[in-house]
Amino acid sequence: QIPVGTEIEGMNILGLVMFALVLGVALKKLGREGEDLIRFFNSFNEATMVLVTWIMCYVPIGIMFLVGSKIVEMEDVMLLVTSLGKYIFASILGHFIHGGIILPLIYFASTRQNPYRFLLGLVTPLTTAFATCSSSATLPSMIKCIEENNGVDKRIS
Repeated sequence: QIPVGTEIEGMNILGLVMFALVLGVALKKLGREGEDLIRFFNSFNEATMVLVTWIMCYVPIGIMFLVGSKIVEMEDVMLLVTSLGKYIFASILGHFIHGGIILPLIYFASTRQNPYRFLLGLVTPLTTAFATCSSSATLPSMIKCIEENNGVDKRIS
């Protein structure tokens, strides 16, 4: 069966993104009249970032209890340790190859600048991303580091 548009469940993300883009362009075209709404959305964005930061302070405690409950349920802990060790090794190796070799080569090829100097300014958000496996949880830290450490304009970040 080929699904028809009315049979697909879920949010219309493309429509939402297009609406946001068109609304942003329309607000910018309004000039002074649209500045109040733009300031509202910027303030709303900042408040959301503060909430995400607060939530991320409590996430390690929740993860600790989730992992602890699974460890208590297991009968063979050595199987857990060896399986987890293999997973951690594979994950670190994959991250090293992709983030330490491939992406810096692409960055160097496109900018002709040292990629490791740029990455050094992103140590905190990269560590948070690795620990939480969540890009949205890393967003406030990434925006702060990319603006302050790497000198990227606020409009771009």
